[in-house]
Amino acid sequence: MKLHELSPAPGSTKKRFRKGRGIGSGNGKTSGKGHKGQNSRSGGGVRPGFEGGQLPLYMRLPKRGFKNHPFKKEYAIVNLEALEKHFSEGDEVTAEKLLELRIIKNRLDGVKILSSGELTKKLVVKAGVFSEGAKAKIESAGGKAEVI
Repeated sequence: MKLHELSPAPGSTKKRFRKGRGIGSGNGKTSGKGHKGQNSRSGGGVRPGFEGGQLPLYMRLPKRGFKNHPFKKEYAIVNLEALEKHFSEGDEVTAEKLLELRIIKNRLDGVKILSSGELTKKLVVKAGVFSEGAKAKIESAGGKAEVI
């Protein structure tokens, strides 16, 4: 078998139907769009949610509550078990090292250290935010939790 001998399985491909190619094709003239009206025109039709001029449902419903999307802080999460696994005694843990070791994919708005897992090594951890449990576990292991 050669590359030029390859072809799709029989019945798996179908020729696309070409509309508006003469009256003899069975789909000429108006090309299945009917006569006149908004949907027969080029670029015709209405946008999603349009209700013929009636106030759309998404505008009729009440909007409630506070939206904090533009100001939300999103942290790269790191658990203590990851620090235990990837760092040795006396190491300094920074965002750059976490990125280098691929523990986090990107910094986002900072790094947050959570207390899941145990920590037995003495580490100097520099991060944006610490959970209370994580801070306690780092300090009980003899390390330091520095907020940057």
